[in-house]
Amino acid sequence: MKQSEIKEMSVEVLSEKIAEYRKQYADLKLAHSVTPLENPLQIRQVRRTVARLATELTKRDNQ
Repeated sequence: MKQSEIKEMSVEVLSEKIAEYRKQYADLKLAHSVTPLENPLQIRQVRRTVARLATELTKRDNQ
């Protein structure tokens, strides 16, 4: 997810997306621990997306 897409979202949507991506991250980590993923870079992408979303949410809270 690109930063420009994230900036257009509302606070409610950001919160929902964070929860969604955190669940996806947990699922990927569990699946990777049981059987190695075909593309383990997915874990990094999801983790970074969560960080981008959380950063934007924090930025809006501070304003």
